[in-house]
Amino acid sequence: MSEPGSRDVPEAAKRLGELGRRLGTATVFYHAEVATLLGLSLTDYKCLDFVLQAERPITAGRLAELSGLSTGAVTGVVDRLERAGYVRRVRDPFDRRKVLVEPVPRNRTGVRSVFDGLIRSLESVVSRSSPAELAAIIAFVEEMTEVFRREAAALQVAPEVRRQRRVVDA
Repeated sequence: MSEPGSRDVPEAAKRLGELGRRLGTATVFYHAEVATLLGLSLTDYKCLDFVLQAERPITAGRLAELSGLSTGAVTGVVDRLERAGYVRRVRDPFDRRKVLVEPVPRNRTGVRSVFDGLIRSLESVVSRSSPAELAAIIAFVEEMTEVFRREAAALQVAPEVRRQRRVVDA
């Protein structure tokens, strides 16, 4: 590959695509192991992650929006997470008709501790990068995250993709 900063965009994009696939696969496998360690399916674990990332308790409807699951499927996810002791349902203090989902504090710490090794490794990698390198990496990852979100949304609605799925699934 050419030197960094060169104009060989197709080659750089190809290499980044290869590395992105490898990183994506490693990430999926890592999170699958975390889910197994926590005694959860991968879907339930990722929904728990949405609840943990939220700044305040969230509705099941919001969890459905974030996860792409139906509201019925989210009800099952919340049931399982509640039985496992990771979340609890609480009444919305401003609208008693609404039910919110919040993490159980004592288990939140346990979930976070699973990531201690990963966090130490990330800090080690980050410590070897200059502020300018980190800024470029952060900007790239943020932009690519949005690209993946847009592309996933486009695949959900593209009629030609649905037709291809039917052929593959048949």
